[in-house]
Amino acid sequence: MSETPHRDGIPKALAGVVLDAPDPRALAGFYRRLLEWETVEDGPDWVSLKGPDATRLSFQTEPEYRPPTWPGKADRQQMMLHLDFEVEDLAAAERRAVGLGARVADFQPQDDVRVLLDPAGHPFCLFTGG
Repeated sequence: MSETPHRDGIPKALAGVVLDAPDPRALAGFYRRLLEWETVEDGPDWVSLKGPDATRLSFQTEPEYRPPTWPGKADRQQMMLHLDFEVEDLAAAERRAVGLGARVADFQPQDDVRVLLDPAGHPFCLFTGG
């Protein structure tokens, strides 16, 4: 398989996703336990986790962080993105996430998706494939 030639100015790859939080270490700890990923950077204002496929999820300090509203409301902080995680057993994955500190969102748009809020209030979804 040949590599696609690099074109000047075009990013080579998405290196990861960064979430703002008032306490990045605490939020990284939640996702480290949830995903069982390795901590590869651990500073007071920046923490990075690495998954088995080298995907990175990082967390940075944002003292002015305000949790987004789910579902969105015009006069409230809007969700800028959310994370999706495929699971085999939705009920078991939901119980585990809640046991680690997540909250189930009041609004659930689909039967095969569960919207949860991490300890800092970022929405994330658990879903079954298919």
